[in-house]
Amino acid sequence: MSQEITRNRRQRKKMHLDEWAILGFEFSCTLDKASEADYGLFFDSLEELVSSQHLYMTIENDSETFEGFVTSADRYGNATEEDRTSVETLMNSHKIVKDVKIGKLVDAFYEL
Repeated sequence: MSQEITRNRRQRKKMHLDEWAILGFEFSCTLDKASEADYGLFFDSLEELVSSQHLYMTIENDSETFEGFVTSADRYGNATEEDRTSVETLMNSHKIVKDVKIGKLVDAFYEL
């Protein structure tokens, strides 16, 4: 006998479930050794994209890869396919960025 859990709207909202799920996507790439000016140009353009599209971006960097996760900065907002395309286009437009991988949209709370 299956016992499906039913939650009311308030519970779903607090738990970010169903209509309250927040979508985002992962990205990763490698950064070639470059001048400080090239790094500055890349990170300035990344900051401009995040600000203009009202996104949040968490970033992790180790000596091998540059990676992170992107979501909307709007309350209960979601990252979109257009956001994925914009991030991928920006990264591919810089000569210091290689091996760009953009993940699919996933539930930021339950599918990471």
